Amino acid sequence: MAIRIRGVISASLDARETLRMLRLTKNNYAVLVDDRQSFLGMLSLVRDYVTYGEPSKETVTELIKQRGRLEGDKKFTEDYAQKNGYDSLDALAAAVFDCKIEYWKMPGTQAVFRLHPPTKGFKHSIKRGYASRGELGYRGEKIDELLRRMF
Repeated sequence: MAIRIRGVISASLDARETLRMLRLTKNNYAVLVDDRQSFLGMLSLVRDYVTYGEPSKETVTELIKQRGRLEGDKKFTEDYAQKNGYDSLDALAAAVFDCKIEYWKMPGTQAVFRLHPPTKGFKHSIKRGYASRGELGYRGEKIDELLRRMF
């Protein structure tokens, strides 16, 4: 999971292109990515503009139910899950979490999650890394707390 939290006015061309390839075109957009080397390299290049980590299964399920959208800005329904061969939205979210299917390759879905700014704001500076009391870069499983505040 990667969430863009900074603008790109002073960013290099490589960082802008990488954010575009990740489909993170606006602030507070999030995407689900797996742990392939290509994605990890892209995230390390744009670590000054995004925060990323591994969300829990419950968070991914809640994210797909609340903020996942189909084309035409429609919410996910049980009918959509059954049409694609899953019993329910929970089964679909479990397949996405286990990397059996890629969320952005599912037919008729919007590739990004449009999130709200975090409730009560960011806790620290968005100009520093997470390890040095900031919000940027890798945060591991602590991404769940930020995501829940952004639903």
